Amino acid sequence: MSMKEKRTLNVSFNKSGSGSISTKLNIPITWMRELSVSPEDREVEVTLEDDKIIISKKK
Repeated sequence: MSMKEKRTLNVSFNKSGSGSISTKLNIPITWMRELSVSPEDREVEVTLEDDKIIISKKK
């Protein structure tokens, strides 16, 4: 897996009835397939490192 692709995406912000805010980011399905993430096997690890968010398949 040596794919490199860069995209600009928008983060969605949602406010709940109690006033708390949550976020959502839609990641391209081609990227999820590249990581072998599927509806049946969907666990990923997310790491915040310095100024980067790293998403990797849970092993």
